[in-house]
Amino acid sequence: MADQASLATAAGSSPLAATPLLDVRNLHVHYGKIHALRGVSLRLAKDQIVTLIGANGAGKSTTLRAISGILAMSEGDVLLEGESLKELPAHRIVAKGLVQVPEGRRIFGRLTVAENLRLGAFLNKDKRWIRDMEARALDMFPTLKERLTQVAGTLSGGEQQMLAIARGLMANPRVLLLDEPSMGLAPLLVQRIFETIVAIRKHGVPVLLVEQSAFLSLTIADYGYVIETGEVVLEGPGHELLANPQVKEAYLG
Repeated sequence: MADQASLATAAGSSPLAATPLLDVRNLHVHYGKIHALRGVSLRLAKDQIVTLIGANGAGKSTTLRAISGILAMSEGDVLLEGESLKELPAHRIVAKGLVQVPEGRRIFGRLTVAENLRLGAFLNKDKRWIRDMEARALDMFPTLKERLTQVAGTLSGGEQQMLAIARGLMANPRVLLLDEPSMGLAPLLVQRIFETIVAIRKHGVPVLLVEQSAFLSLTIADYGYVIETGEVVLEGPGHELLANPQVKEAYLG
């Protein structure tokens, strides 16, 4: 199993491309009178892992839900390869290739592993294509190959997280949004999940990552954003944020 040093080596170091794949501009979200996001902007290039870190309640998950159309934005825009997604409902955004793996896994516990995977490809009716995507997802998560007929609710926490990510990959994403993938997992499983995130990027799928472990997420990230009370207060390459005294004091213990 790779250690943290090898994960750091796997992370790229190039700056953000001039024309990003995902471009979030001046995003504002309100919950009633509460101004939850205040002008969040971030970018993700085609070959990158970008992470969003911050304290609980800072607006990280709200940002992902707004990007993916689950929450309505009150101001701003989200562009995918220059195309605005602002007016699209969530299912149309998924069809465009922006796919979120939600916090808490949210698998269908009474369905089998295979049934959960196929639900990830619900927008595609080509059976051969679905089989190919399933084979690709299972190559990344060989443990799930042995559990295809098992009821998903009986999987361990780590296996359920693998299934949630694999189900997201079944949609053939152009960008994968991961919300707290290590939540509730033992340290060895957390390490495995992060190795998988690096592998997903190597397979050509860029990742926007929200994660409680600021250290691990910045270790693998090309670029990072720090969010506080709904605003981006700091940004930079992952290795620079790791060395930043403010980030060390607030998030790295």
